Amino acid sequence: MGKFVIAKQLAGKRLITNDGEEIGKLLDVILNEVTGKLELLVVEPNPDNATARRLKKEDGYNVVPYAAVLAIADHVIVDKKGL
Repeated sequence: MGKFVIAKQLAGKRLITNDGEEIGKLLDVILNEVTGKLELLVVEPNPDNATARRLKKEDGYNVVPYAAVLAIADHVIVDKKGL
């Protein structure tokens, strides 16, 4: 069974790829209303990062699929291939 994390605790965490690039800062999460499962992370992009600049944008923010998340601790680690 996975570890439970309160969504409020996620806000403000830095998103880092598995090869060390900082994509940006987590602002919000998007859930599927039917299943209740986490689908997307809404990220304030790091303007100095090329990977962050090419991600899908929604109202100026990047969206990262939750399926790309590898780990959550002090930072959110995402699989660069899953972006």
